[in-house]
Amino acid sequence: MIFNTFPILGNLATTNDLSWIDGPQLREMINARVAQLTGNIGPNDRILICHGGTAGFVADLLAVWSTGAAAACINSSATDHEKQTLIKFVEPVAVLEQHLQAPLFIDKNRSKKNGQSLSLDHPALYLFTSGTTGNPKGVEHSFRSLLARFTLNQAYMKLPKSIKTLCPLPTHFGHGLIGNLLTPLLSGRDVILLDDKSPMGLAKLGEIIDANEIGFLSSVPSFWKMATRLSKPPVSGSLKRVHVGSAPLSTELWEAIANWCGTDQVFNMYGITETANWIGGTSLAEGRKADGRIGEVWGGSAMVLDPETGERSLTGSGELLVQTPSLMNGYFKQPELTDAVLKDGWFHTGDIGTIEEDGDIRITGRQKSEINRAGMKILPEEIDLLLERHEDIQEVCVFGLPDAISGERVAVACVLKDGVEPNLEILHNWLQGLIRREAIPESWFILDEIPKTDRGKINRDNVRKKCLEIGEFK
Repeated sequence: MIFNTFPILGNLATTNDLSWIDGPQLREMINARVAQLTGNIGPNDRILICHGGTAGFVADLLAVWSTGAAAACINSSATDHEKQTLIKFVEPVAVLEQHLQAPLFIDKNRSKKNGQSLSLDHPALYLFTSGTTGNPKGVEHSFRSLLARFTLNQAYMKLPKSIKTLCPLPTHFGHGLIGNLLTPLLSGRDVILLDDKSPMGLAKLGEIIDANEIGFLSSVPSFWKMATRLSKPPVSGSLKRVHVGSAPLSTELWEAIANWCGTDQVFNMYGITETANWIGGTSLAEGRKADGRIGEVWGGSAMVLDPETGERSLTGSGELLVQTPSLMNGYFKQPELTDAVLKDGWFHTGDIGTIEEDGDIRITGRQKSEINRAGMKILPEEIDLLLERHEDIQEVCVFGLPDAISGERVAVACVLKDGVEPNLEILHNWLQGLIRREAIPESWFILDEIPKTDRGKINRDNVRKKCLEIGEFK
């Protein structure tokens, strides 16, 4: 098995308790949990892990993998109702509530499992992207896809052996777990897990980076919007590499992050849960900055699908298709969803973009968020990035609303900077010189905060619902 000995493990700590757990200690924690699981679980079994963000979580995850079973990692703040929904859907053999608690075996009369053959193609990890309150959507990865992703990440990133990583992201989704935590840890690099992710915690980010000589971290654009506003920048110069991903990144925020971090090695990353985290990225240091630019694929291939002709091509514009050795097995228990996105060996990402002659890729929007206004296709992501360049605007989210005449109209939720009074006439006039008339928002909603998922992402459906509850600004 690929994850049964862990010969190279970095040291692990949290910002609340900086007493380091070294590789041998972590291995002891893993072995203790393995002893509780051995004989009861094996390949093709599923274990639900209900906690995260600690050394105990890492030990439990690696212990599950050591037995050849698969881990289903969920949000540690999930309600009892959400847990029961997931238990019913996942049908786990056991549930791990906390590291120091004994496993809860669902079927105590289940026959013992010993000596089963192990395979790289067995399921290893389930990550849930939606539906924990109803119909869960779980991405299934094999040991093979995870091994490919770790190997490719390490090869392309080339992190120095002495570098320390800060993981400010939740550990129940791919960006935080696979990219920011396990990629460095399983190659012997030290990792510190950020405990306090609140605004008060982010206000100390610069101090944390300096105090711990952090050299690498990764997060989402919404994290950096808050961090660059609330925290003083680090002054030690320890940061050597920074990743930003999971949502569109404007060139303005890209540069602001680089200025705050004190390095131009700030990478706009592209990756999705279905590809086990990052599959491409590019830095400001390369000198080709543009909204949505992600560079070339890391160890894979990309094409675009023309929406009109249905033809695939290596260059041009359309839906981005990718092939990568880190591709998921499929969506757990949802073959129809799997068949809709995995076709002829290509994964249909649902992202709209362009590929240049040299293989350089730029993401411009999402298919499912596209607004159809009387036949005119409008990508809300493009308007998001444009509006956030206005000096009075802190954050926005553009979405479509039903319209009796045009089918859909453009709406926007807007968070203004502190002390700014809303003036729609000024914003309308500013937009008129920058985008076509039909793309200018007709409906405006002024919010104190854009609602986000537990992954720090913006869900346009959730924002739309929130805006309709509070009413349009007049």
